[in-house]
Amino acid sequence: MDYQQAIDYLSSYTDYEVVPRLAHNAANYDLRRVEELLSRLGSPHLRARSVHIAGTNGKGSVAIMIASALTASGYTTGVYTSPHLHTWRERIRIDGELISEVELAALVERLKPEAEAVNRKATYGRLTTFELLTTLAFAHFAAEGADFQVLEVGMGGKFDATNVINPEVSVITSISLDHTEVLGNSLAEIAAEKAGIIKPESVVVTYPQLDEAARVIEETCLKCGAPLIKVGKDITWQSLGFSDNQQQLHINGRCGDYDLSIPLVGRHQLANAATAVAALEVLIGKGFNISRSSITAGLARVNWPGRLQIISRHPLVVVDGAHNPDAARRLREALEQYFDFDRVILVIGASDDKDIAGVVSELAPISDKVIVSHSHHPRPMALAAIVAEFAKNGRDAQVAENIPSALSEALALAGRRDLICVAGSLFVVAEAIEQVRSGGL
Repeated sequence: MDYQQAIDYLSSYTDYEVVPRLAHNAANYDLRRVEELLSRLGSPHLRARSVHIAGTNGKGSVAIMIASALTASGYTTGVYTSPHLHTWRERIRIDGELISEVELAALVERLKPEAEAVNRKATYGRLTTFELLTTLAFAHFAAEGADFQVLEVGMGGKFDATNVINPEVSVITSISLDHTEVLGNSLAEIAAEKAGIIKPESVVVTYPQLDEAARVIEETCLKCGAPLIKVGKDITWQSLGFSDNQQQLHINGRCGDYDLSIPLVGRHQLANAATAVAALEVLIGKGFNISRSSITAGLARVNWPGRLQIISRHPLVVVDGAHNPDAARRLREALEQYFDFDRVILVIGASDDKDIAGVVSELAPISDKVIVSHSHHPRPMALAAIVAEFAKNGRDAQVAENIPSALSEALALAGRRDLICVAGSLFVVAEAIEQVRSGGL
């Protein structure tokens, strides 16, 4: 089996990233089928120490920060994230290196007969693409002798395929409304899904939350006997300055103070960094050899593209995967605070399950020109629906047939001091990055 055959095989299973998701409950997401598959492979998920991260926004950033610091501390560290920008290999990496095509193909070949045996019985339902990918990550980390595995929840938490481990620390990043058709229509309902990763007597770190979400997390920790560390209260931070591609901060931790530089911008990334440090301090408290200098070095080397990333300076093009109202608000605030420009030309597309009204309400006020388009994602939102939302917010939007065309139109409109912003979906952002890489801007 070669790499493309492996990807085709994974794609032959139900993939909720490209088809509508089912209700998020035990009937549709039964973790016992994942555990059955893992058992057939020798339980690779139990080999490494685990850090588990749930949340609506920021969980990928926090995962990469923690993993980078663990690698800088001398630990072989696997990290599992989703979705990917350019290649499926991005989801599974060790010490910053993506799983190779040969390694992924070999693992899929090993996995295939076991997955098909589980599906033939289908005692607990049939496996999905994400469940297979999660199993592949565990198998790769075990095969490479990883000391740690840092796992980003795909969606929710309680019924997520990653929720089969006993973590050293559980982290819950910013919670807001997203995937409401699956996770629930209130912050409390969504927080309950995210808090499903909390295990009895585990240690929990939480990003600063709105009261409704915070109460659910606190109540879950009390029921589980899990100590709770609150970022913003138990650990605090202060900004020490920034440019348009990095920022400095001081963190007052429980184990000490840290002066850090991170190559990510946006005030939310300061809180994400504090959250990562809080989790690392839990590991320090458990006896792991993680120094202040390794935390500093690790966070300085973070590489997490597609998040307020400058992909061109002439003209200035910034991409961000903001796809829900909370993320769109943070994007707007960051553009205003971190960048100097005359006008914003917004290129935007979205998947069809997103709260486009909420996203547009945040981005319309800062957008002087709007170009609506879509990626090659199989579930793009109808362009007319996005145009209509901008019209409700007093902005006329033009339509481009694809992202390369949208960027060309934006370039034609941009003056010397204008900023082109590409947002609405990581799929849209990925195509913008690829267009620039190919010399198309």
